[in-house]
Amino acid sequence: MVREFLSPTVVTVLVVVSVVTFVASAVAVPWFFCRIPADHYADAERFSLPFVPPGSPWRPPLLVLKNLLGLVLLLLGVAMLVLPGQGLLTMAAGLMLLNFPGKRRFQRWLISRRPIYAAINSLRRRAHQPPLVLTSHDPGR
Repeated sequence: MVREFLSPTVVTVLVVVSVVTFVASAVAVPWFFCRIPADHYADAERFSLPFVPPGSPWRPPLLVLKNLLGLVLLLLGVAMLVLPGQGLLTMAAGLMLLNFPGKRRFQRWLISRRPIYAAINSLRRRAHQPPLVLTSHDPGR
């Protein structure tokens, strides 16, 4: 049974998917975390798609696309827990894009975990960006 599952085609697909997810995460995740404002988590709430006016006809399709991208990143992050790539950071990036009840509180909790917070700020430091500020009265842990 294992021999059937690990056919040359399956192994080739797994290798290609691993390489693609590794390269994509190595490029996209640092880019994403270095572009969010340092005070992104200091505010009580942030509006989804602040660059699109609330009454715009572009808002619904852009929200759907943003949530689809978030779902793809979340699933890729889960896959990267066993495949090469930055699984936890990719999952965090996906969760930032998804809309769900309690999202803000969950994001702040997730980002405040010491390994994730340190990894994000390490990326930001290399990009000459200020560290993330987690609360309005905390200058960056």
